[in-house]
Amino acid sequence: MDKIKEFLKKKDIEISLKRYGIDALGAMAQGLFCSLLIGTIINTIGTQFHIGFLTETVATVAGIDYTVGGMASAMSGPAMAVAIGYALKCPPLVLFSMITVGFASNALGGAGGPLAVLFVAIISAEIGKAISKETKIDILVTPLVTIGVGVFLSWLIAPPIGAAAMSLGNLIMWATELQPFIMGILVSVIVGMALTLPISSAAICAALLLSGLAGGAAVAGCCAQMVGFAVISYKENKVGGLISQGIGTSMLQMGNIVKNPRIWIAPTLASALTGPIATCVFKMDMNGSPISSGMGTCGFVGPLGVYTGWVNDVANGTKTSITGFDWLGMLLICFVLPAVFSLIIHKVVVKLGWVKEGDLKI
Repeated sequence: MDKIKEFLKKKDIEISLKRYGIDALGAMAQGLFCSLLIGTIINTIGTQFHIGFLTETVATVAGIDYTVGGMASAMSGPAMAVAIGYALKCPPLVLFSMITVGFASNALGGAGGPLAVLFVAIISAEIGKAISKETKIDILVTPLVTIGVGVFLSWLIAPPIGAAAMSLGNLIMWATELQPFIMGILVSVIVGMALTLPISSAAICAALLLSGLAGGAAVAGCCAQMVGFAVISYKENKVGGLISQGIGTSMLQMGNIVKNPRIWIAPTLASALTGPIATCVFKMDMNGSPISSGMGTCGFVGPLGVYTGWVNDVANGTKTSITGFDWLGMLLICFVLPAVFSLIIHKVVVKLGWVKEGDLKI
């Protein structure tokens, strides 16, 4: 046992909640932001502002056309895996091999790709670190072992993880069949939490073609998570944190949620309040690209999706015009109410002693 501990220490393999649940999760969130989320933002900007070089095909691979943003989004798996490998302090050959591991696990995981990447990348990285520099032909053995383990695990466990993610999608679809009030709460809370969890809420919404009233509730939930975390953590993270979470991703708080799940109370309850307001009061539809339903305020993609839906509805005659009430609803649901509700609820949570200063520091 002592020899095993000594070996793990030498290889910097630390089996702990901090290393996997905080360091790896936090890094994965950054990898996702630098690929899928940035890519979606680029595509949305190009489409909405008619910027030619952002909407034109820059490459065609295997018959698939890619824009600049499309190429960035396509690299989400490798980006997340490399980020995880970096957080786990992988040596170069292991780190570079994580590119293939991330691509395989994300592709085979489907909607649950990010979650599959998390599990597969951690295991592959640690095994790669264990074998690294243990042979005289390290340049062959280390990549072979790392990639071999990663691809095998991707084949073995990524599809079930993807299926589990789709089950979550089915739950969301079931919720859309309910009355607007209940549906607003369920969809808003579930999709909002998926946004913050290592699950691609955007991919799930896109796979399910989630739009209409359910899409509006999803937008409300995602905005509540992002704006909520941004404002309640302002004291710890200042302007940088406000921007990175408010128009970046609330997944940056995932490591802190693992340490103290109660920090999640305020944004989640805020989403439970804004969801039914969106569906019952403002009847806010999201008829733009379904992926926008799961993006929230990330690059303002969620609100832009709602606006795109309005434009489409006016163009096809299902909506006569974009009214002031529409704009008021978007402003309140996406920005104002999430901030107000989250701050009020967070003060109560802090007063109860459930959250203390520093718990939201990223």
